[in-house]
Amino acid sequence: MSHSAGDPPSGAIPDANGRSHPKAGFWTLSAGSIGVVFGDIGTSPLYAFREAVTAASGHGPVQQHVVLGVLSLILWALIVIVTIKYVLILLRADNNGEGGTLSLTALAFRAIGRRSPFLLALGIVGAAMFYGDSLITPAISVLSAVEGLRLVTPAFQDYVVPLTLVILVVLFAVQRRGTSRVAIFFAPVMGVWFVALAITGALHVTDSPEVLGALNPLHGIRFLTEHGTLGLMTLGLVFLAVTGGEALYADLGHFGRKPIQAAWLLFVLPALVINYFGQGALVLSDPSAIENPFYRLVPSTFVIPMIILATAATVIASQAVITGAYSLTRQAIQLGLFPRLTIQHTSEAHPGQIYLPGVNTFLLIGVVALVLLFGSSSRLASAYGVAVTTTMLVDGLLALVVLWKLWQWRLGAALLVMTPLILVDATFLTSNLMKLVDGAWVPLVFAAVVAATIAVWRRGTRILAEKTRRIEVPMDILLRNLESKPPHAVPGTAIFLTSDPESAPTALLHNLKHNKVLHERNLVLTIVTSDMPRVPKEERIQIIYSSPRFTRMILRFGFMETPNVPQALALARKQGWPFDIMSTSFFLSRRALRPAAKSGIAAWLDRFYIGLARSAADATDFFHIPTGRVVEVGTQVTV
Repeated sequence: MSHSAGDPPSGAIPDANGRSHPKAGFWTLSAGSIGVVFGDIGTSPLYAFREAVTAASGHGPVQQHVVLGVLSLILWALIVIVTIKYVLILLRADNNGEGGTLSLTALAFRAIGRRSPFLLALGIVGAAMFYGDSLITPAISVLSAVEGLRLVTPAFQDYVVPLTLVILVVLFAVQRRGTSRVAIFFAPVMGVWFVALAITGALHVTDSPEVLGALNPLHGIRFLTEHGTLGLMTLGLVFLAVTGGEALYADLGHFGRKPIQAAWLLFVLPALVINYFGQGALVLSDPSAIENPFYRLVPSTFVIPMIILATAATVIASQAVITGAYSLTRQAIQLGLFPRLTIQHTSEAHPGQIYLPGVNTFLLIGVVALVLLFGSSSRLASAYGVAVTTTMLVDGLLALVVLWKLWQWRLGAALLVMTPLILVDATFLTSNLMKLVDGAWVPLVFAAVVAATIAVWRRGTRILAEKTRRIEVPMDILLRNLESKPPHAVPGTAIFLTSDPESAPTALLHNLKHNKVLHERNLVLTIVTSDMPRVPKEERIQIIYSSPRFTRMILRFGFMETPNVPQALALARKQGWPFDIMSTSFFLSRRALRPAAKSGIAAWLDRFYIGLARSAADATDFFHIPTGRVVEVGTQVTV
């Protein structure tokens, strides 16, 4: 899972600046992080070891050097990628307390002092790949948990896919109700899950004590060198053990660096390692257990309870990646990468708990299609990994910029630290790309569609802005004309929203042209999205008094905030600008886009952009403006 934002646990309530309230103690935050941060990586033992050993063994019997090699690779992947790269390095690269690929991209912008097209492209690739991961994580996690029913009786084989679909449909259906009611159970359930991982693994480590030899990294190195192409392909399945590692960084804003580090190092990592080594020891003593080594660790009496617990854990892992998709989409909208989509808040106490109907429907359709297309976690495993490895590689490249430019490290030192980690990510990406024909194309195709959508939206928006700017009237010229020939004045305040404060808003010009009146007070309002996750209240408002009747105001919001215009205007009263919602009218321009004969892009892309623009949520709802105070002025524009 990448970029999973999850929902804050009951003890971790972020304030306006993204920091947790003092009442949330260190150990409370650590416990809460177990329920949100580690769902994906915590459910990897269900399938990671099995798939890697099965692939490495081919159609032959399981051999000791294969088990030790795979175990060694899993262990050191957990240490190098998750522990060193994310826990020890990237958790320190916070953007005002927030983490994740888009936050890291914004941090890299700040490091070099501008929005670099190359760094933006990296951020877009990382974000696009996350959506591919958002499809596969729920599908493979729930499938692998439900497949344990086959151990109870083979008669359940035909019910695995239908039951998986039922669980997933219910999961997506309850999203509109918010996760605050169920989030409180996340930490206890995942806590029990990791304890169960450790206990079931510890029960079998003594079956073959020689499994402890996998602690030596030479076993993994020898496996890769002796098996050539097969070893590299197996490495792609080994990577299944660390998918979700980047969630440690993405959830930084909810829990903080030290609580996540403590939970990982003291609880989650030991439980995972013990379970993997238990599976290895069991397979060494009984090679037939490779069919499903995770559930074979469990005494027969407890198989059904373990299936129920595993299903709950995979639902939590899926929940985290779904809410992560919502959070990432909101960030992308604020950064201008997507059109405005309908965003519903599901909690008054936690502004981070949101629901996007369009994203939810899209993910549900994709997840159901994947389950029906692949039918088993083993087949779906081939599609997993490409999206996450790409995101991790992007994180590594962006982190190199941050270490060098923002932290002021010497270039040689930054390269010395990050180059080995980037090479590891690149190696894992190469191994995952070898599964392209077997299913790895799925997240790539989906990510390509997302990236193309972002590219078309940005290009079309830029063309539209350039065309609009050519026909707009400079604000200063309009003010001079109004001073020389003032129109009839009416009581009240008029607020005109515009993206360019230097040009007269279209709604203002149409109001003057058709109604031939001007309000006593007029505000030209521009809303700007900052590269910071959240903007402090004291930096929210900038007021420029242009004339006795005209004021310009710039409202700044962070890319993780929902812009609430009335609340921000209420803050402006403290700076002396009078605001009374009952005597204020908001004038908005509603553009009806039409394809132009020569638009600067291909005709079908032009129509695609217009379709995206039409799907955008209404500005009134997006900016939380009361509908009874809005006047919309329609215009037609060709693009």
